[in-house]
Amino acid sequence: MASGECDAVRDAVPEWFWLDTGCGGAAFNMAVDEALLEAVAGLGRPVLRFYGWREPAATFGYSQRLHEVQRMTSLRPLVRRPTGGGIVPHDRDWTYTLVIPPGHEWCAIQARESYRRVHVWVQGACSRLGIAAQLAPAGCKGSRGQCFAGGAEQWDVVWEAQKIAGAAQRRNRLGLLIQGSVQFPEGRGKRVAWEFAAREEGSRQWGCRWRQWNLTTALDRRAGELAAAKYGNPAFTAMR
Repeated sequence: MASGECDAVRDAVPEWFWLDTGCGGAAFNMAVDEALLEAVAGLGRPVLRFYGWREPAATFGYSQRLHEVQRMTSLRPLVRRPTGGGIVPHDRDWTYTLVIPPGHEWCAIQARESYRRVHVWVQGACSRLGIAAQLAPAGCKGSRGQCFAGGAEQWDVVWEAQKIAGAAQRRNRLGLLIQGSVQFPEGRGKRVAWEFAAREEGSRQWGCRWRQWNLTTALDRRAGELAAAKYGNPAFTAMR
């Protein structure tokens, strides 16, 4: 194939951004995701973000009541997410975010389908690491208020009857935000290998090519503003 033909084939393959923002504080981690959702329309392509936690923490769904959350987990700090769902412990998990721009095909599908899709993706990445995970079938009902305690719901990722991956979503005019947590059994893989497997599986399933990317100065500044004014603000945490 001639060089020009190779370039044409490459250009026809959709390009997605990926970035690893390392370990951050709980409020800043949530703020980065909202900043990415605000910016994704201008980027014009999906963004896959990997990140970790500077200290043990727990996030909880946007609509949950703080006093109920405080009774259900001893992890602190507690931070309200921009997405729904229940309590997610972040003491040893690997977290990722998928942000989709408006007008993209993922934004046109129903929430249950985007939830299924992202977990088919996670399941495939697990398989690449030798973890024979499965998707929870219809009829599964998780524990009310907690994402990982008390069982799985349909399309969660399970391994040996234990839920190891769940996600929560927010969909609005800015695009689609999916926040996910993978909680592998102790000693079953390394974070770097998981991130590589996730990108490889994403390319296989969705036909994309990856471009490594970093937060811009403007996005980093916006995340800092959101962390201070919103996610690190006790009034926002206690809004319900």
